[in-house]
Formats: sequence, structure tokens, C-alpha cells
Amino acid sequence: MIARQPDENPAGIHLPLDPLPGHTSRGRLERVLRRGEFAVTTELNPPDSADPEDVYNRAKIFDGWVDAINAVDASGANCHMSSVGICALLTRMGYAPIMQIACRDRNRIAIQGDVLGGAAMGVANMLCLTGDGVQAGDQPGAKPVFDLDCMSLLETCRIMRDNGKFLSGRKLTTPPLLFLGAAINPFAPPIDFRPYRLGKKIAAGAQFVQSQYCFDVPMFRTYMQQVRDLGFTEKCFILCGVGPLASAKTAKWIRTNVPGIHIPDSIVKRLEGAQDQKKEGKQLCIDIINEVKEIPGVSGVHVMAYRQEEYVAEIVDESGVLKGRQPWKREIRRDDQLVAERLDHILHDEITETQVDMVKTAH
Repeated sequence: MIARQPDENPAGIHLPLDPLPGHTSRGRLERVLRRGEFAVTTELNPPDSADPEDVYNRAKIFDGWVDAINAVDASGANCHMSSVGICALLTRMGYAPIMQIACRDRNRIAIQGDVLGGAAMGVANMLCLTGDGVQAGDQPGAKPVFDLDCMSLLETCRIMRDNGKFLSGRKLTTPPLLFLGAAINPFAPPIDFRPYRLGKKIAAGAQFVQSQYCFDVPMFRTYMQQVRDLGFTEKCFILCGVGPLASAKTAKWIRTNVPGIHIPDSIVKRLEGAQDQKKEGKQLCIDIINEVKEIPGVSGVHVMAYRQEEYVAEIVDESGVLKGRQPWKREIRRDDQLVAERLDHILHDEITETQVDMVKTAH
């Protein structure tokens, strides 16, 4: 029997956890990492929809398999449901979101407001990104902002949390309690500079980082050796980005058209030689997880399965990366059914009394 994590507020799943010494947030992800457990995070593909069920249905498939879910902020400069909106829905149901904030679309005034709003809703984790340029998306005529970048955004969030102030110096009534994250890419040139860039992000406030897709484990192993030598693994939790490839054709397209993703020829050849390329892509992801989890200083994996989200549970399960631990899982409760039945009654049953009749009866 797999033991349940005791990381849930008994007063309500939507409420934050009690504060712990040495923790800057009241969220589950920070607890998992500081306990030394191997963390698993993933991404929720944001819908082009205003229906909350589209978010909940996408989140359900991760139940019991991940410690936190990234709420993507218009990645690739393509518009979808907002990160802050997704976080509002996820926190309501007890999930632990990582709210991505991209600097491309908002200035520092709007960003600081979103930080406070997210924290007020129960968001404990924020991932600070510069963001892709608008030319990468489907609305290249949009006006980019880039008032801040990932470094200054990290500093902004850290100042709000630790100093209780806006950038203007005005005091906050209640500072946001946040676990701050950033993205890293060990595979993009200049390669030798990448460990030092991580150091800059840590100095700015990063407490955890998620890497770009790793398809070259030897290159990532070298990066981690340099990071350890610099002492950064003692200051920051590093999650390696992994994900399944649907086919060799997909792999070729990604490395040609998506900047920053490095896919070696050996990976393409492995997929080309497989009878079932999609199945082989899933196995490749599992094999990479099993390699990187043994690298000293790696604190977890970030599983990105774009349009293959149904594979996340299988990948995590078959990799054995959780070692018998089960992350938080939303349990169906009796009051959920009662609320659903009451709503159904209100929406579909015939109302026999008009408001006027009800008023008359009351008098």
C-alpha cells in the first residue's frame, strides 16, 4: 500500500499549509524538495476556452503522479487561457500550481499585481520567465513589453516577499509567501556560460529551476558537474526537463524550428529504427529519467508531454522515479456530489413558485 503524503490542510484542500521553519512558502512543492524527495512536476496545456472543465479535465490525468503543475503563460507567444486564471481554478480544487510569469506582455505594475493576486489565491510557486518574442507566435503584430526580464522579475518577487515592498518602495500590508523558480537551458550556446547564468538567477532569487528538454544526457551530466563544482546545488533545487517524442519526424521538426532544443542524431536514429515510434519515444523518456535521476544534484524531473499528457502517469510509473511515494491526489468527497446534485436541481428542475409568489407567501 502506497502511503499518502500528509501535505493537505485539514481545514480544506484549497487552503495553504502551515508555515515551516526555513520555508519561504506554504506549498507542497517546497516541502517535497526540502525533505529530499525526488520531485515530479509537469505542465498543463492551457485551453483556448473559457470553460473551467477544460482545465479540470486536463489536470485530472496528473492526479497522484506529480507534485506540482505548471500553469503556462502564453508559451511561444500564442494566446490561451491565462496562467493566473488557470491557477485560480487549480488552487480552488487543491492542486499545487506553478504560476508562470512571462515579461513579454506586462509591465512591472501589472506583474506585481499578478504576483499579489496569485499569492492571495493560494499560489505558492512562481516561475519567472523573460518570455518568447511576439514574432514566434500567431499574432506577431502584438506590441511586446519586456519592461522586466527573468532576472529583474526574480528580484522583484524576492523584494516583495523578503522586504515587504513594491519596487517603488511602498510597503505591502501582507507580503506574498513564495517559492521562486526560473528556467535553465544547459544545451544552448554558449555552453560554458550556462552554469554561471544559473548562478546569476540564484543570486536574483531562484530557489528551484526547471531545465529545457534533455535529450543529451552526457551534456547534461557535464553541466551538473560544473554546477556542483560551483556549489549551486546547495543553493537551488534543479529539475531536469524531459518529455516523449512522438516520432523521428517530430524530433527533426523540433530541432529545426524550436530554438534552444538540442536533439542529437542518435535520438533521431533510435526513433527511425523503431517499429512503433510513439511507443519508443515514451520509452526514450523513461530511459532518460532513469539516467538523470542518478546524477548527483538533480532534485527532480519536469515532464513536458505536449499533446501526449496521457503518457505522463505511465512515464512516471514505469520509471519508478517516485520510489513508492504517491504525490497529493484529489479525492472525490461526499460534499462534491451534494453540490453537483444541488446545482443540477437548480438548473434543470421546473421552478413552481415565482419570486413574486415566494414574497407573498413570506408575508
